[in-house]
Amino acid sequence: MKDNSKIGDGDYLDFEQKIADIDRQMDELRRLSSIKGIDYSDEIRRLQHEQVTQLKQVYSNLTAWQTVQVARHPKRPLLPDYIGSMVKDFHELHGDRCFGDDRAMVTGLGQIGREKVLIVGQNKGRALKEKVACNFGCANPEGYRKALAKMKFAAKFGIPIVTLIDTPGAFPGVGAEERGQARAIAVNLFEMSQLPVPIICICIGEGGSGGALGIGVGDHLAMLEFAYYSVISPEGCAGILWRDGSQAPQAAEALKLTSKDLLKLKLIDEIIAEPLGGAHRNIHDTVYNVERCIIRTLSALKRTKTETLLENRYRKLRAIGSDPTAVVRTRSAKIKTVEAARPRPRSIPAEV
Repeated sequence: MKDNSKIGDGDYLDFEQKIADIDRQMDELRRLSSIKGIDYSDEIRRLQHEQVTQLKQVYSNLTAWQTVQVARHPKRPLLPDYIGSMVKDFHELHGDRCFGDDRAMVTGLGQIGREKVLIVGQNKGRALKEKVACNFGCANPEGYRKALAKMKFAAKFGIPIVTLIDTPGAFPGVGAEERGQARAIAVNLFEMSQLPVPIICICIGEGGSGGALGIGVGDHLAMLEFAYYSVISPEGCAGILWRDGSQAPQAAEALKLTSKDLLKLKLIDEIIAEPLGGAHRNIHDTVYNVERCIIRTLSALKRTKTETLLENRYRKLRAIGSDPTAVVRTRSAKIKTVEAARPRPRSIPAEV
């Protein structure tokens, strides 16, 4: 796998200028060493220690807006990086059997560790041509219908599901709305809550609005350390509240979209650590951390009875946004209440 520990001059974020300066100094010393034959190893080693210190200082104190910038970094690992490195014998499944095949939503069977799983994920694309083909990771209704169809297929054969979330949001185009974008996402939310197999959801980059929720219902929701998960993008929020996109940093703080904020609010279950300086500096270690999280969590979920799994999932969903001291009705009680409320058919008198 490609190691991105050395990034190009155009790939530094605006708050990384000191780190960029240190990298340039080290590059210059290496160049002079090759030309003049002078050993600058001591100076380079000193600069490396200084760079590590600077990275720790910067990335331990990121603002919400800076976290969004890291989550959107052009060299951040995307879905194909995870599939290529941690999924063995991956076989992609296409189409929603209704309209077409959405390349922004990837589904397929494979193996992670010793576990056979269904992978469902969003692909934003790396090069411009791929980004356009993948609609920049914004799925259409057929993408969500494809995801649900494959998830039901996996549930039929008792195969656990792993979803990798990375999207700015569902595609908001006219065609998508005409084909039922909102309904497709709503159906996914309902159906995923009842699938009788373990579901692990991991936000690996951007978790934007309903586009992320459409494959984000499960038993365990984890986030990479510098990913974000939000009801709306900071720019969209700023445009609505202040009619000024430059207020995005302020909106990001108000949205509480970082992994630390969401863990405090008990909206996610786990934060997956990223390498020093973000996932884009070491893709290999990032993928390894995600893989270990999946294997560990699957091992625990597979030991849980199906009834208990669904009950815990139901309680988890009902508890979102509620008072922690409030009593949440059980799933079985909810089902009994619904059945009791159904009108009974009137008896028809027998003919004389």
